[in-house]
Amino acid sequence: MPYRRLQVLLFALSLAPAASCRLGESLTDFSSGSDEGQAAAAGSGNATGGNGEEAGPGDSGGHQGGEGGVAGSGSMGGAGGSGGTGATGGSGGTGGAGGAGGSGGTGATGGSGGTGGAGGAGGSGGTGGAGGTGGSGGTGATGGAGGSSGTGGSPVWQPTPGTSWQYQLSGTIDTTVDAVMYDIDLFDTPGSTIETLRKLGRIVICNFSAGTWEKWREDASSFPPSAIGKPVDGGADEKWLDIRADQVREIMKKRLEQAVQKGCDGVEPDNVDGYRHSTGFSIHSSEQLEFNRFLALEAHGLGLSIGLKNDLEQVSALVADFDWALNEECILWDECQVLAPFISANKAVFHVEYGDDALATKVCPLTAPLKFSTLIKKPELGAWRRACP
Repeated sequence: MPYRRLQVLLFALSLAPAASCRLGESLTDFSSGSDEGQAAAAGSGNATGGNGEEAGPGDSGGHQGGEGGVAGSGSMGGAGGSGGTGATGGSGGTGGAGGAGGSGGTGATGGSGGTGGAGGAGGSGGTGGAGGTGGSGGTGATGGAGGSSGTGGSPVWQPTPGTSWQYQLSGTIDTTVDAVMYDIDLFDTPGSTIETLRKLGRIVICNFSAGTWEKWREDASSFPPSAIGKPVDGGADEKWLDIRADQVREIMKKRLEQAVQKGCDGVEPDNVDGYRHSTGFSIHSSEQLEFNRFLALEAHGLGLSIGLKNDLEQVSALVADFDWALNEECILWDECQVLAPFISANKAVFHVEYGDDALATKVCPLTAPLKFSTLIKKPELGAWRRACP
């Protein structure tokens, strides 16, 4: 083994001079080419930088050219500004010292929109272009002139408590009675009489039955037999109506139109409390209420004043729908207090008790505190009257 190691050592020593010579040649070659190598490196840097001239010439140009390469990257960043992405331009700003900031001017492209403003922020090497000024808003169109207001309809007559009146449904109408309101028959009173009363300044209220069929009326044949019920008070010439029937309502609408045509200022529909009587029909109080409101609505639609005749149980529910009330004999039946809601609403209550002149001494003191407009009349409702003071 010692002899083998000696052989290896001697062989290595025999090769040492040749290796030493080749190593020296390599070092010599490297020393002699250093300037050329460095120049080549510098050239490479200049190619990458694009704008490397700005870095400065001279012996140290290779090194400075490398820095110029960084500046070139800045130029690329400026181009990013044209895309409107201002943030990318910002990273290019790092090479601003190499003039890359000038490329930042591309950010002006962004000026066409708000994005251009963001490009300006990217130019730390150069101020980004200001965002374009937004167009001024268009002038709003001038609104059309508003339509002229419609002319309101004439208000219906709504008398206050204490209004004087005359109640005559039979005989020739006495037009000389000094009263504000006349309550007369719709069918039997001539149009000429209504005209005379109106010329005298009277309010004309026309009475008709809305809840019964009357054999003698001119439109009696218009009612369907199925809507005609039991007799009123045992008589054969007047019978209760089924107020729920459509045909009955259509006839009542025509009667209201007739009142307008004859010159009436309002109407007094009679027999509007059939639900309380034996009519031959199962009429519920709610159906009566609805029918009475139907009458009021139709009358008002035609410009007619309308009064609630009797139907005391529904006064509170209907006081807002009717313009005044007319009651027969509430003193006799001790129920006048039920009409108080009309007085409270500042609406007149026209009241009548049937008897002779002597009855006035008993009735008038009772109704005066109630503010009723009270008359003493004969049952036939002719021209005679006695008005309470």
